[in-house]
Amino acid sequence: MRTNSLLLAGMGIRSVLAKPFAAYVAAQTKKWASRPGAVQQQTLTTLVSQASNTAFGRDHGFQDIQSYSDFKKHVPVRDYEQLKPYIDRILTGEANVLWRGKPAYLAKTSGTTSGTKYIPISNESKYSHFISARNATLAYVHETGNAKFLDGNLIFLSGSPELEEISGIKTGRLSGISNHLVPAYLRTNQKPSYTTNCIDDWEEKLERIIDETLHANMTLISGIPPWVQMYFDRIHARTGKKIKDVFPDFSVFVYGGVNFEPYRAKLEESIGKKVDSIETYPASEGFIAYQDSQRQPGLLLLLNNGMFYEFIPVEEYFNDNPTRLSIDEVEPGRNYALIINSNAGLWGYSIGDTVKFVSKNPYRLLVTGRIKHFISAFGEHVIGEEVEKAMKATMQKFPEVELTEFTVAPQVTPAEGLPHHEWFIEFGKAPSDLTAFALELDNQMRALNVYYDDLITGNILQTLRITPLKRNAFIDYMKAQDKLGGQNKVPRLANDRKIATELGKFAS
Repeated sequence: MRTNSLLLAGMGIRSVLAKPFAAYVAAQTKKWASRPGAVQQQTLTTLVSQASNTAFGRDHGFQDIQSYSDFKKHVPVRDYEQLKPYIDRILTGEANVLWRGKPAYLAKTSGTTSGTKYIPISNESKYSHFISARNATLAYVHETGNAKFLDGNLIFLSGSPELEEISGIKTGRLSGISNHLVPAYLRTNQKPSYTTNCIDDWEEKLERIIDETLHANMTLISGIPPWVQMYFDRIHARTGKKIKDVFPDFSVFVYGGVNFEPYRAKLEESIGKKVDSIETYPASEGFIAYQDSQRQPGLLLLLNNGMFYEFIPVEEYFNDNPTRLSIDEVEPGRNYALIINSNAGLWGYSIGDTVKFVSKNPYRLLVTGRIKHFISAFGEHVIGEEVEKAMKATMQKFPEVELTEFTVAPQVTPAEGLPHHEWFIEFGKAPSDLTAFALELDNQMRALNVYYDDLITGNILQTLRITPLKRNAFIDYMKAQDKLGGQNKVPRLANDRKIATELGKFAS
């Protein structure tokens, strides 16, 4: 392609060409975003038609589906465990099971009761992962006019791109698969090298990444915030410098997978200046949304990305017959469990995330937590969004505090006193008065969750307790679980003590 050859022509060409291309992508985005219901209905019609002769399509009467109402009658909501019998058939090499032919890839991700999960990525769906990430960057370029960073070096902290094969299907982590989809013209300024990226041991890999990037002109850095923070910490340990002094042209941080806010203060302190950030919402099941504006809150839901979305009010999720809503039926400010139907062959599939819309024109959302990650030992049903909001508000009142990581678990049978919520916190800089910090945190939680407040008022729970953790506690915990680096992250909260028991070993 002529564009690709021009991009290779020399420094400065990428940024020059990016602006008109970004304007084109923005115009196309505006076009489909202005017709949400029609775009989603057409997506559903196309998906059902193209999968009508698959094993799943025949089992669920796709030939009789004429409307969304029909679809809901024929296709139940499923999680991975319930879809697994079809996945198992794919793993044996069978074709035309969930989608036409065989998957192009299988994305490996951590499961619960079933161990490793294998999520199909089809020929139709595979490029949306790269294109959506590209469009998120172009949306930023179009809005801000900043394209200079495209002429520098870009780093993507990700899993290994080495893939194995199962029944002839290439299999690996999503971040590794995505690495294979990056066009050649972008590889010329991408870090780290393929050889370094293939190193399995995260700490060794990180040292080699630093070797490759320390004297490069890094302008964009992408990765999950806690692992990027680890990268920054190792650079500081080597150089004694802030990141801005090591990479003076670093101006854009791209992230996804976790809420950035709990990490923002410490990352910005490490950098030594504020940089623009772009949030993305990629999942093994599909690239769902990205931040399309630096001025407006929320992530733009990708309605034209080969996925038909459904939404179940969170309070109904565990009902026998929950309400299933299309995009036209959702309300801003309400939490929904996200269900997807995709051109990779996922049908009525609950990915486990909860979302809340902040805008309907266009449809922008926030990821508020995981449907199974909550604390409700006494009926309080505390969710991830609430603990993160409470922490953010508390840190604003204690500006000296720097946060590295935290998670929350119920303590139902304490050695003394009433049950309580236990917060395991690794501070970069601890509060001078931990008791006052804990009380403010508890007050913020009570303001956010009326059920929690009632339990405190009624002397059923005592106020929360903070267990400070040693430096690198979460890194050491993840290392012990063989989940250090890549796309792995610690759940923000859980309704049991499994993680809490292990983290308790790192109490300071």
